[in-house]
Amino acid sequence: MPLQLAQRTHRIKPSPSSMAGQRARELRAQGRDIISLSAGEPDFDTPDNVVEAAIRAMRESKTKYTDIGGTPELKAAIRDKFSRENELQYGSQEVMAGTGAKQVIFNALMCTVEEGCEVIIPAPYWVSYPDIVLLAGGKPVFVQGSRQHDLKLQPDALERAITPNTRWLILNAPGNPGGSVYTEDELRELAKVLLRHPQVWILTDDMYEHILFDERRFKTIAQVEPRLYERTLTVNGVSKAYAMTGWRIGYAGGPRDLIFAMTKMQSHSTSNPSSISQAAATEALMGPQDFIKERAAIFQQRRDRVVALLNECPGVSCALPQGAFYVYPSCAELIGRRTPAGKELRTDEDVILYLLDEENLAVLQGAAYGTSPHFRISIASSMEVLEEGCARVRRACEKLA
Repeated sequence: MPLQLAQRTHRIKPSPSSMAGQRARELRAQGRDIISLSAGEPDFDTPDNVVEAAIRAMRESKTKYTDIGGTPELKAAIRDKFSRENELQYGSQEVMAGTGAKQVIFNALMCTVEEGCEVIIPAPYWVSYPDIVLLAGGKPVFVQGSRQHDLKLQPDALERAITPNTRWLILNAPGNPGGSVYTEDELRELAKVLLRHPQVWILTDDMYEHILFDERRFKTIAQVEPRLYERTLTVNGVSKAYAMTGWRIGYAGGPRDLIFAMTKMQSHSTSNPSSISQAAATEALMGPQDFIKERAAIFQQRRDRVVALLNECPGVSCALPQGAFYVYPSCAELIGRRTPAGKELRTDEDVILYLLDEENLAVLQGAAYGTSPHFRISIASSMEVLEEGCARVRRACEKLA
């Protein structure tokens, strides 16, 4: 008799970004000249001082189990970071680390969401939010952003989305994939709505906090409105700003009871994150920070160039993202066009498959992020690679009938 999979496994899909990366690697192995602009990770190296901290930890035999939610040293570094950069004060039992921010978010939603719960997710959204909600038994409630408002959640739309069953609002800024950044005033207006609905908690995913463009300044919602502090989980990590995606360290600050439940959940899954990665993350948070702005400036140069090139492609329209390291062009004018082989492009998934088949370019479809027809390009590659990628988009567009 075949193994019967649990029903919860049928609620979710594989991560589109992970699958796209795997597909690109497979095609390269077949000898195809693939340019992949789908990866959500910086192309920079992990800073030398962070690498040295990991080597030092191994030489000092710091290779054993640690406390489930992180070493005292890492927790102290997390608390210092929140205080120094976000004006948020947490005690040692109000922070925790996990194996990436994804696990931290998973822990939080699995601990708090059950059948009948609703979670508001502004679109476009990071691909994993809805599936984690579904896995927990909840219902994702999508609120579409518009280009008129730079894809940002508006207070009136938030008000309409809230019901007695709403458990969480997830805010991600700078956003993946749209690159939206909320100003202090915009966060304050959202906070006014949330203060009227005390049953709604806020999960703010600040992973791209330091990748800001055009001299923007970052604020997180519990910082802007202290009255929301007791029902906000502030999530972050070292993956993006410190180029440490493979080290797998995310962290969060929030109410003690929630952090306790999340840590308990983690004790029965992965237990503690890698002890070596924790030592590296401690150094990342406490060590030199100057390189972060330098790298953000490089991302901004790439953004400017890629957006300009994409807007020269017939049928493609691309706005300037305000942060993160993606651009998110509309391909609405390509829908209904025909490829040289005579196939009609009906969806943005058709568009990205056409780019892969015709020009060996791997990008991600907007449908994966809840807004179509778009596609996402990561600018975490060299300028040379990005220019060649944009040239391939243009050639593909020019071939359409």
